[in-house]
Amino acid sequence: MLHGKAKDEQWNNQIKEKLSPSLQEEIPFQDAAWPLPFVPGLEYNSPAHGTWNIVHMGMLLPGSHQIYVCGANCNRGVILTASEMNAGDRFSFVEIKEEDLFNGQMEDLVIEGVSDILHKLPKKPSVVLLFTVCVHHFMGCDLAYIYDTLRSRFPEQCFVDCYMDPIMQKEGLTPDQKLRNALYKPLPMREKNLKQINIIGNDFPTREETELKTIAKAAGYTVKDITECEGYEEYLSMSESFLNIACYPLAKYGAEQLSKRLGMKFLYLPFSFHYDEINAQLKSLVKEMPGAVMPDTSLLRKRCERILQETKELVGDTKITIDATVVPRLLGLTRLLISHGFSVERIFTDAFSAEEKEDYLWLKENAPNLKVCATIHPNMRVYPRNPQEKILAIGQKAAYFSGTEHFVNMVEGGGLHGYDGICELCQKIQQAYQTKKNTKDLVVRKGLGCESCI
Repeated sequence: MLHGKAKDEQWNNQIKEKLSPSLQEEIPFQDAAWPLPFVPGLEYNSPAHGTWNIVHMGMLLPGSHQIYVCGANCNRGVILTASEMNAGDRFSFVEIKEEDLFNGQMEDLVIEGVSDILHKLPKKPSVVLLFTVCVHHFMGCDLAYIYDTLRSRFPEQCFVDCYMDPIMQKEGLTPDQKLRNALYKPLPMREKNLKQINIIGNDFPTREETELKTIAKAAGYTVKDITECEGYEEYLSMSESFLNIACYPLAKYGAEQLSKRLGMKFLYLPFSFHYDEINAQLKSLVKEMPGAVMPDTSLLRKRCERILQETKELVGDTKITIDATVVPRLLGLTRLLISHGFSVERIFTDAFSAEEKEDYLWLKENAPNLKVCATIHPNMRVYPRNPQEKILAIGQKAAYFSGTEHFVNMVEGGGLHGYDGICELCQKIQQAYQTKKNTKDLVVRKGLGCESCI
């Protein structure tokens, strides 16, 4: 008779046999539909939490204070995030109770709750990031009235409308996109400095060695980034830039809106793994910055090829797994590695980026047996995590699901970009191959790169 884990595995195998491939948690790439390889349903949340959430992102705005207005169940997660990153002094909440849903006084609850918080703070913040939630949409809450009243009561503070509404995850703008837009709403109209540019919407500072920064600085341009602003006044100086650059896909909308509002130019230069696309990006950057000089991309490409070859010689035929949280373009990275002889065995993702159709088609033809694994499928809670051989993972979720201590501990692009980004990622792969990490300890820490008390 089977007991415990063995019985669970037998039950899961019986269920899998009855399911179509699209309902299973792991399928060959040749069977992966575009853009959703798996049928949506009940979701599993793995303990790999290095990606940033809206609390982490809100803390990037210097001088800001976050206030969430929601029920105790929703408050629990955001409160824990603020506490875990030792930023409780920049976080407050107003709790919605059941009677508040029916007494017709929701607007008063928000206004008086926020007012009470601000009166009690030892020092009033420059910016209040006020987060309303799903129930405010369901109830038709008069948010315009709430913000008008608060702004009249506290004219010295800047109130920014923010949203924690996961009901919007499946269509329209996500809470992530909305917040990356909201973080730049306090920026006022100012006279433009034609020698200053902004990088908009990143969670991590862009590496100084990237072509993007070296080209700009060599031509005498100052590069501003919210991740590197030391105070509110420095943040406000971003208003003086004449050009906004978005490198992270979820930041594109916010950067576009900021550019329209303040009359700035805009460039979308995502972290790409295709040399021709990188070249085109650098040309468009140089074109927008008078005095900037195009680097010798043939030399940059040769450097990439050399480091890719060195990395392949080191790792050999070691099986590699990659997840979608490590870089915005998972398929591009997978294609780059496979085309250079790396043994990529599995990728972990629940959807494919709309920007990667070409890479999707290439992998369909050239890597049909590459395994595509879900991360939120319920069966992933018992996914085999006891490898019989060495596995090299790129990303926290890939490390967790692969059960390996050899992994690249990076999320959301990690500030990498261009040719330099490819080279630096190769260096991280080499380090991961040669050095073990404490996977169980690292992946549970929320917001990789933020201070953590765990």
